[in-house]
Amino acid sequence: MLNKKVIAIIAAVGMTGAAAGGAAAYVFANAVGGETPAARARAASVQEQVIGEVIPVSDVSSSDAETDAVPDFSYSNVADVAEACMPSVVAITAESVQQVMNMWRGTYSYKSTSAGSGFIIGSNDDELLICTNEHVVNNATDLTVTFADDTNVSSQVKGTDPVNDLAIVAVSLNDIPEETMDQIKIARIGDSDSMRVGEQVVAIGNALGYGQSVTTGIVSAKDRSLVSADASDTTSYQHLIQTDAAINPGNSGGALMNMRGEVIGINSAKAAASASEGMGYAIPVSLAMPILEDLMTQKTRVMLDADQAGYMGISGQGVSSEAVLFYGIPKGVYVTGVESGSPAEQAGLTEGDIITSFDGQPITGMRDLQSVQLYYEPGEEVELKVYGNSDDYYKEKTLTVTLGDRRSLQ
Repeated sequence: MLNKKVIAIIAAVGMTGAAAGGAAAYVFANAVGGETPAARARAASVQEQVIGEVIPVSDVSSSDAETDAVPDFSYSNVADVAEACMPSVVAITAESVQQVMNMWRGTYSYKSTSAGSGFIIGSNDDELLICTNEHVVNNATDLTVTFADDTNVSSQVKGTDPVNDLAIVAVSLNDIPEETMDQIKIARIGDSDSMRVGEQVVAIGNALGYGQSVTTGIVSAKDRSLVSADASDTTSYQHLIQTDAAINPGNSGGALMNMRGEVIGINSAKAAASASEGMGYAIPVSLAMPILEDLMTQKTRVMLDADQAGYMGISGQGVSSEAVLFYGIPKGVYVTGVESGSPAEQAGLTEGDIITSFDGQPITGMRDLQSVQLYYEPGEEVELKVYGNSDDYYKEKTLTVTLGDRRSLQ
């Protein structure tokens, strides 16, 4: 693997209005209840377009995929790849509420809109499932998916992994018009491990929020490592695909295709250094698939108002990358205080503990923890992975916290 290089990169998510807030978030939504004949029929109509049963993706054997889903040829030109693959790619519009502190106006809120991309990766009895980047959907209050025929459908985020910048967006099958169902299809997943440097690739996505567009280039390098820094945290990304196919704001979460029409990467970022040219990056699909398959099974949730969501009753701060590197401290939220009588205290959390996981979702900073709690109701039991400081080194433990009701504090 190449040595890690710190370069300025920008996430390929397009923003409109004021500058986007950088808060990472776990975003979920409520499960669609009840299986209906219409939902089953619509799920079947999507599945039959590609490989028959795709519930879950992991149930499709490699032999079945090679026989039924993967063409035994390469398309002769980019136009054929685009025509074959565009029905699998979607545009994603995310609305969020940002809070700003101003010395004259105090704290005020405004709505921010961002544009990203995704591709259809599978379905279940009730939902069509779409892969995208976590940074496309984090902290989103409203999500809209636009299919290749320009149909707009409201959606929710089923699960996220901010550590690997991956997310699954769910669209209710009952909300998708029949004519749209006839035109869309599930993307073919390729093998990014077998791609070669110099191989031609095609990037499809919602560049600048203008709708689907196509760029092409080659695999410039494999196994690239990058470090992205913002005002509050530093995040490392490894094993990335580097490509000179143009990846611009709005392309995040879109598909990087090979000439067989298979997804080999998830477009994520581009180099922002003034001296750089034609340096885009994508997450290899072979690395992403085990994570995505787990996210596809999670319960779908909706964001709650802050006063309606469950709370733990702690104060904390993110563990810096320097502390992780030089002192071996786990990455997560360092607990700086625990409220007396709070759910956190009753669960056994103490000052100095480090929270690394909330309900199975990785926690990398305080903003992650604050955001994920907005999708859990008071009274819910949540499992925490915590490292406790014992005898000068950290040991992992599992705690169960019953979230409290903020309204009872008023």
